[in-house]
Amino acid sequence: MESPTIPAQQTTTEPSRTGGGRRRRGVNREGLEAGKRSTRTILWILLAASLVIYGFPFLYLLFTSFKTPIDTIAVPPTILPKVWTLDNYVNALGRGGVPASFINSIQTAVISTLLSLVLAVPAAYGITRYKTRSGRVFIMAALVTRMVPPVAIGIPLASMMASVGLADTPIALSIAHTTISLPLSIWLMSSFFEAVPQDLEEAATVDGCSRLGALWRVVIPVVSGGIAVTAIFAFLASWNEFLFALLMTAVRSQTTPVVIANFQTQFGLDWGSMTALAAVYSIPVILLTLLLQRKIVAGMTLGAVKG
Repeated sequence: MESPTIPAQQTTTEPSRTGGGRRRRGVNREGLEAGKRSTRTILWILLAASLVIYGFPFLYLLFTSFKTPIDTIAVPPTILPKVWTLDNYVNALGRGGVPASFINSIQTAVISTLLSLVLAVPAAYGITRYKTRSGRVFIMAALVTRMVPPVAIGIPLASMMASVGLADTPIALSIAHTTISLPLSIWLMSSFFEAVPQDLEEAATVDGCSRLGALWRVVIPVVSGGIAVTAIFAFLASWNEFLFALLMTAVRSQTTPVVIANFQTQFGLDWGSMTALAAVYSIPVILLTLLLQRKIVAGMTLGAVKG
């Protein structure tokens, strides 16, 4: 006859095993949660450090623009102004040529951005869709031209523009700036077009669209975020450019970076006015980035999921 204690032992061992498994799962879950919290903390620390590293120079420039002339050259330097003043902004914006330089900068950047997009979009589309050997050579050549230092072509470009009667004009400076932004624009647009499935164009062709019609009606709306990203990069390349503007402009088409560099007094550089005008000069770019924020995010994530 079986012992009466055997069923009791079976009933007691099964709950103990179940309880041990639950405890182990609980410990594992707590370990995973602790690992996620530590990872999240490290990421936040890295993000804060990056913001400090990249944001401190601009904040220091902004604080300097509110300092008095004595505080701007104080040794050791101070971060916050001892006396807050708006005189630097009044002096900077009241100087002759500053409003005209803003207009010249806007004209040059807009024309250069449009030229870059008009040339980069069809070039990148042809390279990615036809996939010929000459296309691969062309895109590699575009990358190589990006490696050429601007100082090597600045003087020849200035001489060429002067020989055709475009010296000291926004259009000449825009063409020069396009040589800087066009290679990068082609590379960026090529990556965005690569992320668009060709099935979309084939479906548009079946519906009666030509190749150009499919590009304009189907592909361009899909890569509109990428176009916004490319436009931002091209605009910034022209907006912040200094060397070509220094070599190719004199008075009529002088841009704001050149005007900022000319802020001097008999005692040296006028740091207060320079930083004030630089702070004002950064406002359009910040506003443009905020306005196109959604497009930029969509363009940066384009192609992250293919299918």
